[in-house]
Amino acid sequence: MMILKRMASPLSIPNICFQSARRATLPQRAYSSINCNTQYNICFVRHGQSTWNRDNRFIGWTDTPLTEDGVLEARVAGQMLQSSGIKFDEAHTSLLRRCIRTANLVLMEMGQEYIPMNKHWRLNERSYGDLVGLNKKETVNQFGKDQVKRWRRSYDEPPPPMRPDHDHHPKVDPRYRLMLDEIPCSESLKCTRARSKIYWDDVIAPALRSGKTLLVVGHENNLRSLIMRLEGISPEDIINLSLPRAIPLAYRLDKDLKPLPRMDGKLDEATGMLQGTWLGGDDAVQEILERDEKQVYDTSIVQNLEKGSDRDKWRRWTEMAIGEPEDESFEAHSRSHVHRNLNNNINGAPVSSE
Repeated sequence: MMILKRMASPLSIPNICFQSARRATLPQRAYSSINCNTQYNICFVRHGQSTWNRDNRFIGWTDTPLTEDGVLEARVAGQMLQSSGIKFDEAHTSLLRRCIRTANLVLMEMGQEYIPMNKHWRLNERSYGDLVGLNKKETVNQFGKDQVKRWRRSYDEPPPPMRPDHDHHPKVDPRYRLMLDEIPCSESLKCTRARSKIYWDDVIAPALRSGKTLLVVGHENNLRSLIMRLEGISPEDIINLSLPRAIPLAYRLDKDLKPLPRMDGKLDEATGMLQGTWLGGDDAVQEILERDEKQVYDTSIVQNLEKGSDRDKWRRWTEMAIGEPEDESFEAHSRSHVHRNLNNNINGAPVSSE
């Protein structure tokens, strides 16, 4: 269970740069959100906990909803972004509700529900084929850690293809009724990258070049495919990259849409691979990723690490810090511009960023 030591500022970039950026005047726009030296900015956020994340099951294109904890994770992500001073022009996400709702919750916490949100199947999670619905740790017990890790994280080894009569086959979902021939039976990261590349080239890159600051709320493997391209990570090294849920990863880009160095001039300490900045801090992300590794691969641990007393403690603190939603769906728009500042509520209290 990851505990944030302190959130007096959830950023590892000095706030003064963000404040200066907001005052900067650029020819194309009235602000530059992430850094005062560049107008090309993008932020990636993985969705909050869904029901199958909680249950440690392979999800793929299955449309699992957020849990109550997932709603809180998304709201905390929104508070991190709100505290950073960033302003978005557009949001981009998949056709799956765990991402769509995360994006809505993030923007509601920021008071930016008004910006356009684009949804597309090319930003869907990778297809996990016949693994969909299976418990990950039980699959490790059956096939071994190395095989499961190759299925989950390698570049070009897809899982076994999904049977046509699979209970969770996307062809029965009406949102895909006009693209049945394009539904994958199984995907490697290489396959996922091929479809996300089309969306990047046709939609994201032109928007960035026009000076827009973008929020991309996605799934772990689709975001890995985008970040792989952005960072120039090799097919051999990408197996070592994992991403946490609901921790914003902010990039400053040059005019060629290549990452600018972090303010500290180093790669992130959480993965050792990225030039982006984790708004929850590198230490927090590293602890989350270590926990997630144990949740899937450490067969000596029988407890589900997505549940238990640590999660309950985190939920109670988070609800106290940002307030409980007025209703279960958190659709009360009257709350959308009420921004509770986490910094004013914390006073050193421990926070789980997981």
